[in-house]
Amino acid sequence: MRFFDIIFSLFGLIVFSPFLLFICTLIVITSKGSAIFAHQRVGKGGVEFYCYKLRTMYEGSDKKGSYMTKINDKRITPLGHFLRKYSIDELPQLINVIKGELSLVGPRPDTPKQEKLYDVNDWKKRHSVRPGITGLAQIRARHIATNKNRMRYDLFYINQKSMGFYFWIIAQTIKNLVKNKSY
Repeated sequence: MRFFDIIFSLFGLIVFSPFLLFICTLIVITSKGSAIFAHQRVGKGGVEFYCYKLRTMYEGSDKKGSYMTKINDKRITPLGHFLRKYSIDELPQLINVIKGELSLVGPRPDTPKQEKLYDVNDWKKRHSVRPGITGLAQIRARHIATNKNRMRYDLFYINQKSMGFYFWIIAQTIKNLVKNKSY
């Protein structure tokens, strides 16, 4: 799967780089702050790394409120709502994939603070694989999944992980994006 992660990510970065440059310019023009946001996350083996995203919130908003956003969250910029709706804000994570910190498919990476939500065994199991840009929880219940349901989906993926499941999740993610399914 690592081979496909690298190939798809390189292809995606090449194809989308002009679009990303345009979006980054719009972000800088429409709100204060840098275009790219780096947030500390936990990866495979519990190793922490910085996960890249296009900035969709007003500068400093990550320090206000929950790490989870809500629908119509006031911290999100008008452009940010559009970027999130189509998951465009996730495109810089292709760099994380090339660096080996993420996979295209896997559990979404946790913040270090989320460790307290898990028992020790579930935390270790969840971080026994590379986290992903998309995963089973994202295609099943993106914004409405409780922590318990998200963990259930993530552990199911880890236990059933296969090349076929990997490609199925990618296909379902694309299908949801094309249909603009809000999950």
